[in-house]
Amino acid sequence: MSQDFYEILGVSRDASEDEIKEAYREKAREYHPDVSDDPDAEEKFKQAKKAKEVLTDEEKRQMYDQMGHERFEQAEKRGGAGGGRGGRGGMGGDPFGGGAGGFDMQDIFDQFFGGGGRGGRGGSRRRQGQDLQTRLEVDLEEAYNGATKQLNVTRPEACDDCDGAGHPPGADSETCPECNGQGQTTQVQQTPMGRVQQTTTCRRCDGEGTLYDETCSTCRGNGVVQNDASLEVEIPAGIANGQTLRMEREGAPGEHGGPNGDLLIEVSVRDHPDFERDGDDLQHQQAISFPQAVFGDTITVPTLDGEVEVDVPSGTQSGEVFRLEGKGMPRLRRRGKGDLYVQVQVVTPDSLNAEQKEALEQFAEAGGEEVDVEEGFFEKLKNSL
Repeated sequence: MSQDFYEILGVSRDASEDEIKEAYREKAREYHPDVSDDPDAEEKFKQAKKAKEVLTDEEKRQMYDQMGHERFEQAEKRGGAGGGRGGRGGMGGDPFGGGAGGFDMQDIFDQFFGGGGRGGRGGSRRRQGQDLQTRLEVDLEEAYNGATKQLNVTRPEACDDCDGAGHPPGADSETCPECNGQGQTTQVQQTPMGRVQQTTTCRRCDGEGTLYDETCSTCRGNGVVQNDASLEVEIPAGIANGQTLRMEREGAPGEHGGPNGDLLIEVSVRDHPDFERDGDDLQHQQAISFPQAVFGDTITVPTLDGEVEVDVPSGTQSGEVFRLEGKGMPRLRRRGKGDLYVQVQVVTPDSLNAEQKEALEQFAEAGGEEVDVEEGFFEKLKNSL
């Protein structure tokens, strides 16, 4: 099954043309065959280019939203295979633009929806349901390893009692007198530019073309009720704070048989007591003692994948940073992991006994000068602190 164009570019269904173009540029930089080492880079680049071409064309995007991905691709193949009305041998032309070499947009719509777009009984167009938005909080460990989270949401769903129709199955019906069963009304106005004709969905029957003598008592004729739903959400390893996951067809129900919208989940990553995140890298502050800084030592440092040992050389200054390669966060769209940067902070002792004070006084008197100290002085200093 082909991937949805919005998902390919990673944008919402109400994204602006500028947002779509910017998303395409990012994908092009990531998957251009000349720079990417992804084995599927060429195919992903082509998919992103096709998605951009469709979603930045107002007519094509409207058709795509109305028909859905699969039917849109079928219509495109049919349109590209030969001429539409008035075409000459099917050569050239845009399969969605009408005219020579392509299908008229309305012809394609009629083909799949039985002429509903031009009017006709029950002629309102199928419309996809609205996208819904929610938030989900995860720990840094879950963002590091990936996780399956349970998400509870309250969302609109088609009423079970009337199957989303808004009226009981046995309700008596009559043809809507407002639109004469067409589902649409047409108004003609005389303007300085000439006669203008405007066709809109009938407000009395909401495009159904039919009126019913009863409404569903459960949904009060809306066809939709609010229900609680429990969903499993797959959190990919490496996800960052503020990124959005899309669950297809888990949004609001569509109208007139249209598909459900999507559920957009904004992920919030909790702060961690030991690590601060910077993109794919992590930062950690590690306390060391004065003797460890002076004489050097091997210290144990926490990571999100278990503890590791780090060699601190003698003479280490407070604030120095050690880089642990590959110990950061997984890269969401690339191979490998970021790095962990460990900044050491030398802890100054705040209470000393007599022996410790004596050792430090000798150390201070020695300063940087070449003076003799008693044998074993440095060992004594190291052990006393």
